[in-house]
Amino acid sequence: MADFTYSAVNAHGQHISGTITAPTRDEAVKNLRDAGHKPLSVKEVKSGGLKKSFGGGKVKLKDLVIFTRELSTMISAGVPLPRALSTLASQMENPYFKKVITGVNKDVESGAPLADSMAKYPNVFSEVYVNMVRAGEAGGILDEIGKRLAAQVEKDATIRKKIHSAMAYPIVILTITIIAFFGIMLFILPKIGKIFTDLGGPNAKLPVYTRALLGVSNFLVGHSIMGAIPLLNKIPVIKVLPNAIFAIIILMILVINFRRYIKTEKGRYRWHMLLLRTPIIGNIMAKVAIARFSRTFSSLMGSGVSVLDALEVTGKAVGNSVIQRELVEISKQVKNGQPLGKELLGARFFPPIVGQMMMVGEETGKIDVVLVEVADFYEEEVDAVIDGMASIIEPVMIIVLGSFVGLIAASVMGPIASLSKNIGG
Repeated sequence: MADFTYSAVNAHGQHISGTITAPTRDEAVKNLRDAGHKPLSVKEVKSGGLKKSFGGGKVKLKDLVIFTRELSTMISAGVPLPRALSTLASQMENPYFKKVITGVNKDVESGAPLADSMAKYPNVFSEVYVNMVRAGEAGGILDEIGKRLAAQVEKDATIRKKIHSAMAYPIVILTITIIAFFGIMLFILPKIGKIFTDLGGPNAKLPVYTRALLGVSNFLVGHSIMGAIPLLNKIPVIKVLPNAIFAIIILMILVINFRRYIKTEKGRYRWHMLLLRTPIIGNIMAKVAIARFSRTFSSLMGSGVSVLDALEVTGKAVGNSVIQRELVEISKQVKNGQPLGKELLGARFFPPIVGQMMMVGEETGKIDVVLVEVADFYEEEVDAVIDGMASIIEPVMIIVLGSFVGLIAASVMGPIASLSKNIGG
């Protein structure tokens, strides 16, 4: 997606200008014409502005929740959107967030949709957030979507906090284990290997697991980064650079390139597919996406939005490219006359209960009510999975660490005892 500034003449013959987000310039022109405007100038925003600044600021989830709730309340009270944004900007204590809201307000005053204005600041408003706002604008339920967004941001923060809490102990244990592993392999086992050679000779019979550990140790010692890339020795700065630091730099480069790749459409799709196929994590992601789909689709249907329009907008709000593409395919079948419940029933990433509940909703004319129950069910399921994961991870990590320590002890102490008996005999 890219941002385009435009000037146009609307249906009333008035000159308007603003910013619009679209995949290409042609698509931006098409969107303007579909809105009843006659484009005069459409130019892509190449760089600059608050959006492009690296590390320009940070917005806490608490501030985002407060902003969303207050904006929703003011819209419900009939306060015009520009005035509401202006008021919230003046009350905002976070200087960066204040600049962001002010920038959004300027675009809105110029005639741009709120969602497109927020999309210019992806470090503040996530893709899911922006698309849910777009859903609210499409259905004329921006106030209700605002309340749901605030609740969803809080829910996401709670889930993230639970995951971080559940992973804190395993990460500490895993880090210590990795450091201990490389420390033992690089500094202790080479000396122990020399002891084995001195005691039993070069042809000493050692257990398989001891030979395996010694082989790994010899490989790590003999294939350091500096040894693997001799040309680096000709660079004075690199020559004195510790291998560990150099490895960290390489890792950072790989991480940066990976983050860039998953921001592309193709990369994001593959990454989301990998996550969905990952045990536990994929289960949580799928349930969160289904809960978002159910709540957003329910709100749109309750506001009189057509099924096809609701599917299109909701697909962008689920936060997962794989499920979004599946909803696009479902939308095509619905357009050809197939019932939505039947299509969801055969969908790959939607459990059968979602399709069955949708069919019940279609038969009774209460899709919005039924889908709210589906959303509640899956949100409770997410909480249960995270709590269960937290209770399982700790003992598993203790077992893994204990096994590692036991393997090291058996690999070292067993051969020493055996060789000592041979010498004593």
